[in-house]
Amino acid sequence: MSSARRFTIKGRVQGVFFRESTRRVAESLNITGHAINLSNGDVEVLACGEPAEIDELAAWLKDGPRMASVTDVTSEKAEVAEATSFTTG
Repeated sequence: MSSARRFTIKGRVQGVFFRESTRRVAESLNITGHAINLSNGDVEVLACGEPAEIDELAAWLKDGPRMASVTDVTSEKAEVAEATSFTTG
């Protein structure tokens, strides 16, 4: 059963390969959706897939890639998008 969650990641998360690293992890978990930079310096991640895999991605988002410094991750339920891949728009 597919589900979806929208995450907002705060901290030093832009300019540190956060979106590309998130894409790689999401694809390895068969998650579709996106990772985008927000104008306030945060990153938004929409994850669509199986709940266990989304939970695994959520755990990874708390640290992110090596150069990132995550200070907060929030999430909310979202509508499942009809995406066929994970993009870094």
